[in-house]
Amino acid sequence: MNTRIGILTGGGDCPGLNAVIRAVVKTSAKRGWETVGILGGFDGLLTPVRSRPLDYHEMDGLLFVGGTILGTSNKGRFTAKTGHGEVQRVPSDILEEAKANIEALGLRALVVVGGDGSLTIAQQLYETGVPIVGVPKTIDNDLEATATTFGFDSAVACATDALDRLRTTAESHSRVMVLEVMGRYAGWIAVAAGIAGGGDVILIPEIPFEYESICTKIAERSADGRRFTLVVVAEGARERGGDYATVGGDESNREARLGGMGARVAAEIQRRTGQETRVCVLGHLQRGGAPTTFDRLICTRFGTRAVQLVAEERFGCMVAFRPPDMVGVKITEAIGRLRQVPADGEWVLTARSLGISFGDR
Repeated sequence: MNTRIGILTGGGDCPGLNAVIRAVVKTSAKRGWETVGILGGFDGLLTPVRSRPLDYHEMDGLLFVGGTILGTSNKGRFTAKTGHGEVQRVPSDILEEAKANIEALGLRALVVVGGDGSLTIAQQLYETGVPIVGVPKTIDNDLEATATTFGFDSAVACATDALDRLRTTAESHSRVMVLEVMGRYAGWIAVAAGIAGGGDVILIPEIPFEYESICTKIAERSADGRRFTLVVVAEGARERGGDYATVGGDESNREARLGGMGARVAAEIQRRTGQETRVCVLGHLQRGGAPTTFDRLICTRFGTRAVQLVAEERFGCMVAFRPPDMVGVKITEAIGRLRQVPADGEWVLTARSLGISFGDR
């Protein structure tokens, strides 16, 4: 039988997943290998197995297509993260059933494309004896061991475009416009888009904020003749001494759903300043659409390097971008080590140098 590898996509979707799948399939085909796609995330490994062969020629149009042709899931019987990032062990019978089905498929290795939660599951599978290679994916860019993850650049481009559009309407109506972006425990999207999109206030999980500071910034702008303000809020931002803004009820098989901090901030700003304030929540717009040029390139490099790691039998490893190279690192070096925006790091210092407020001073 020909060498056969599997690939699955787990966790939230984002631009570039199909580009990684394309790279894995095409690189494998050049080696004479077959690629099998696991459908619907990790649950596709359970009986009855949901999979399909991935044909080399089918990949031609995938480079610029968002989403994932394999489907994905961030809940189900495979759950490693619950609540606010608490780690739990996948039941051993679930792991053993998946392992048996992987062996029945005749897979030499399984390539898992996902973020911290998905790679935590992948590591647990590896510990049961499944040959695993990981590819880092998260728009939050909060995964350790790699300089960047794919999907982040596309999400930032979406948020920056939104700020460009909000600026003209904010200036026309002399309003405060609050833009809520994704960023559960790390504010990389908010900081990057806030700087690139000319934001005036950026609120991120790493730096607790105070409304007095935000309102002072708005007043300073008004006194300077600038009657509008752009506020970028990461969904995981918190007032000093406050808690996360969540939506929906508690679900035992998934992480808490964050959302609503933008509306909370907008309402408080209007109450305190009397200035008309509006909120825009980007939500899943950041996850959809075509990947940027940078993401298309990095996804292709991630995918080809993943196949090389399989060929080298470097299982239990993840592809990591260490500019200018793609290298293999242990999955354990990447998971459970949230990479946050350093509060005194270069990105924050750059923003402060431009007069951007983080609501803390």
